Amino acid sequence: MNIFFRRLGGFYKYRFLMQQLVTKDIKLKYRRSFLGYLWSILNPLMIMVIMVIVFSSMFRSDIENFPVYLIIGQTLFNFMSESTTQAIYSITGNAALLKKTYVPKYVFTVSKVTSSFVNTLFAMGALVIVFIVCRVTLNIYYLFIPIILLQEYVFCLGLGMLLAQGSVFFRDIQYIYNAITTAWMYLTPLFYPITLLPDGLRWAVQTFNPMYFYIAEFRQIVLEGHMPDPYLVLAGTAVAFLALVVGTWAFLKTQDKFILYI
Repeated sequence: MNIFFRRLGGFYKYRFLMQQLVTKDIKLKYRRSFLGYLWSILNPLMIMVIMVIVFSSMFRSDIENFPVYLIIGQTLFNFMSESTTQAIYSITGNAALLKKTYVPKYVFTVSKVTSSFVNTLFAMGALVIVFIVCRVTLNIYYLFIPIILLQEYVFCLGLGMLLAQGSVFFRDIQYIYNAITTAWMYLTPLFYPITLLPDGLRWAVQTFNPMYFYIAEFRQIVLEGHMPDPYLVLAGTAVAFLALVVGTWAFLKTQDKFILYI
């Protein structure tokens, strides 16, 4: 318990550094861009329009309000993919600074996931536009959406910590993970209905795919107008907590060896 409070105190002590790192990441992403932060909204909108044109003829008859269905899955999955990919390089990419001065190493990983989370919040503007155009009905359960985003943030943070420490010792993780996220995308019902999958594969996705939990929760609120299924809420919370515990444990256990490999 004392170790936990010491870690928490260190986290609070370096909050300003983390804030500066997050701000820097966001500014660098849109540096020299004419439209700047507007791309956070325009980019997912353009991708959604293209995907609607491509997939609507195949799935639209099976999915009510297909553009809304699609952009919810696209937004949440993109956050996971972007945040964890950025986390992989969070330690190796700051090797020069880590060699010169003492800074808690987890600060760099947390800042990468957090900056991606902030970008996702900007991208929520695209969801709002699509909701308005498609005349989505508001309901009281929208108040639960921040909980879903928090669940996914915690999950991404845990996975990011695990990947960050692993990539220090095995650089091939950077390339393997690209293939994994591609397979993960196709095994998540982003642009197709879950009923399209064979029974065995559908059961596996609904049981073991964390992104299915968060996306399904979000869609149930927006498209079905009711509170997410308790199973999805409990499963999403459990997997987020498990990822955070495992990722943090692995990171803290190996962080003293980072300096020998970066």
